[in-house]
Amino acid sequence: MSNKVIHVLYNDDDILMDAVKKTRAAHHHIEEVYTPFPVHGLDKAMGLATTRIAICSFLYGLVGLSVATAMMNFIMIQDWPQDIGGKPSFSYIQNMPAFVPVMFEMTVFFAAHLMVITFYMRSKLWPFKSAENPDVRTTDDHFLMEVAVHGDENQLVSFFENTGAVEVKVIEKH
Repeated sequence: MSNKVIHVLYNDDDILMDAVKKTRAAHHHIEEVYTPFPVHGLDKAMGLATTRIAICSFLYGLVGLSVATAMMNFIMIQDWPQDIGGKPSFSYIQNMPAFVPVMFEMTVFFAAHLMVITFYMRSKLWPFKSAENPDVRTTDDHFLMEVAVHGDENQLVSFFENTGAVEVKVIEKH
């Protein structure tokens, strides 16, 4: 089985959206779409699943809240109790209203930082990773759709030329 893909270049986002819809209707597999700016509705047109980052964010917030609660209980009650403003230092529950800002900040801190780490890991954006942009024009004013070649490649090239493409190239992907 060959690793050929077709790179189809467009110069307008509306033409790209129509081409994506036609490509999906013809049951061709779209590998990736490279755009110079976010195109509204492109993820739905490509048939991508919704993200689950909100669930991760909630779980990471719970981790942050748990760490904050355990940290404050250990530091302020068990390890080094201090009389600050006449508040009793023998009970975490009695001091909890004073700890609410710290719990909130730790929740936000853990959720934000762990979501960024999750995003980078999920996107495979490692340090010192080389760019995967197949055409430098996609950072300026062109849109590139990468489609896997299955079947007759000449028929696919003519199909994409009829979708309003500026350029169609067959590439051997390694």
